Amino acid sequence: MAQPINKTILSCAIELPDGFRTHDVLTFHQRDNQMIAERVDAQTLHKGLVWAGSPACLTMQFHHQCVEVTLAIDGAPTEDARVALTSMAQRMLGLTQRVEEFEQAYGQHHQLGALITKKVGLRVPLTPTPFEALTWAIIGQQISVSAAVSIRRKLIQAAGLQHSNGLWCYPDALRLAQMTEADLRLTGLSLTKAQTIMTLSQLIESKQLPLDEWLNTLPIDDIRTQLQQIRGIGPWTVNYALLRGFGWLDGSLHGDAAVRRNLQLLLGKADKISAEEAERWLAEFSPWRALVAAHLWSIRAVSDY
Repeated sequence: MAQPINKTILSCAIELPDGFRTHDVLTFHQRDNQMIAERVDAQTLHKGLVWAGSPACLTMQFHHQCVEVTLAIDGAPTEDARVALTSMAQRMLGLTQRVEEFEQAYGQHHQLGALITKKVGLRVPLTPTPFEALTWAIIGQQISVSAAVSIRRKLIQAAGLQHSNGLWCYPDALRLAQMTEADLRLTGLSLTKAQTIMTLSQLIESKQLPLDEWLNTLPIDDIRTQLQQIRGIGPWTVNYALLRGFGWLDGSLHGDAAVRRNLQLLLGKADKISAEEAERWLAEFSPWRALVAAHLWSIRAVSDY
């Protein structure tokens, strides 16, 4: 006979600034139309994740100027769980990003200003953890978004963590570290990507890569150095993870194909923009280069990543 699940419900309410772009958050979590791990309906997001080793479902219900956040855990709460939930939700919503400063500095820019004006209040939605952002970046290297979404879906299901409400949960490092190379390859990952994810997960579990601790201190140089020592992780992957996982807005995403394509549209260039040209153009906007990339993604709603 199955043992009853010890369930915990945590909640908090977070005030939203005027003009908050709820649609951007919901769209970011709608990448998979099969909705096995994220479900979006009306003004509500439901997302499966792992909380201190237990399957959990995060719900964000958006209202005019606030969002009600609920975390249903199939397990016991952790110490200071409500504080941690509030902090995670604020990061995910981009509320720690000082976008007003960026808009004031560049709202009249001769090339970027019109785009900023159309997208006032644009923030970058984050994943719940840096680990999710980093593994998603690895999955998505050099393949189409649709292919990456398919592999991600299979990886989530192969990890086998499912919340009691039916949503599958994006796995944590512990669960992926327990999977074999063969398990990972069956999801569609290349040999190199499977090995990279295995190495990354094992380093996190052995406390050699303190991703969650880095959230509090954000030692950018240390993060970059340690991650790029892992075979299969390069500058684009690091900068993407710093953006989507940590909310760091100054990573140069000049290697991103959508950034270069949309920069070509913005500048009205006939020829394709090279990575080197994009890097030089983005340099002017430091310390906001990654936020500029997010504005470029928005030109044709290229926000799948």
